[in-house]
Amino acid sequence: MEPSHDGGSAEIGELIGRLSGDEAMDHETRGRMLGRLARLLGHSARRAGAAGVGRGKWLADLLVAAGPHIPIRDLETLSAHHHGLAGEELADSLVKAASNATTAVGAAGGALAAVEFAAPPLLLTAPAQLAAESLVVAAIEVKMLAELHEVYGVRVEGSGAVRAAAFLTSWAKQRGVNPLEGGSLANMLGTTAKQALRKRLLKTLGRSLTTMGPFLTGAAAGAALNRTATKRLAGKVRGDLRGGPAPLPGLPPELGEAKR
Repeated sequence: MEPSHDGGSAEIGELIGRLSGDEAMDHETRGRMLGRLARLLGHSARRAGAAGVGRGKWLADLLVAAGPHIPIRDLETLSAHHHGLAGEELADSLVKAASNATTAVGAAGGALAAVEFAAPPLLLTAPAQLAAESLVVAAIEVKMLAELHEVYGVRVEGSGAVRAAAFLTSWAKQRGVNPLEGGSLANMLGTTAKQALRKRLLKTLGRSLTTMGPFLTGAAAGAALNRTATKRLAGKVRGDLRGGPAPLPGLPPELGEAKR
């Protein structure tokens, strides 16, 4: 079941985009927006049905729909936002910012769960909270990978939807995009890629289960696991982007050396 294009679905995409794009968002605002997203996802999950939710298709469809809302900065903007850094130093700074963001989402999700822990509706609200955290963490990591491609000079051309599909596939497969491969972008989010996306989202959802721990122990565990997973993902994709067959036009000199 594809997400409907009603106001709720549009707001879900916008919320995921805002939560993934604002690195300076304060804790209170993040918690409030995650709560709003969880409520919208609760309604959406009931429409999708247990089968769609359980197989991961519902989460994957929502992330694909949210993809064009994920803000991706170009190299010049990235350097300006990171105090003029370039090359590997800029890549390090991007990964640090993304790790901090997924850490904050894990902490906020755990705190949100702790508030609900003593309430009777827990079994109804907890899955939506987990879905909200998982989707936002995925979006932050997709944004990080897209911007790492910018840093390493691997430009992905096309419409917003095409670029979003390319980077969602990169996230699902934990590999860099190679625009030089014939037809690679045309085949983005085909059957195999969609299966990989569902699998990755379900794995992320499983990681988010730690935020359901009693009181605030879940917040600490969720934050730590998110940070570790984000750094590991970045390491895998940076290895791909450094080790391509040849430097691409516009690659910073210090990164060009890493590719040879």
